Amino acid sequence: MARTSASTDSRTYLPDQGHEAEILDFIGALERAGGTVPERRPAIVSSDGTQHEIPEAMVDVLRQVARALSAGMGVNVAPLNAVLTTQEAADYLGISRPTFVRILERGEIPMEQPGRHRYVRLSDLLDYQQQSRADRRRILDEMVEASEDAGLYEATDGLPPAMR
Repeated sequence: MARTSASTDSRTYLPDQGHEAEILDFIGALERAGGTVPERRPAIVSSDGTQHEIPEAMVDVLRQVARALSAGMGVNVAPLNAVLTTQEAADYLGISRPTFVRILERGEIPMEQPGRHRYVRLSDLLDYQQQSRADRRRILDEMVEASEDAGLYEATDGLPPAMR
């Protein structure tokens, strides 16, 4: 795993106070210029007047970043092959570092440990997060089904027994 630290290869963008209207105008321009017709694709004009068409994938990225900034949220941009420390990964998942280390020790996320420190790829972290969400959704669906089969929803339908 080639180490490209997320802290050195990523950048966090914060909303620029006082420029909300400009960001909203930019989002509107992206929306109006979008589509599959090449003449309507957004472009960047360089200092010599040359137009460079913005690829559709980049338009989507710019749109998402602009929407987040306009909502007052910060945005962190990092390559998927970025490698995070255990603290950075734990912060991303919203859990404590010791909890994250236990996840690594159980082998739930691939890691590299060249010395004392552990590192994980951002792409592996995102895969883990997606799988965890799918697992939680499946388990909750199973719990709802079991509750329905046991008649628990009917038992709690209406007023409590003391108020009947």
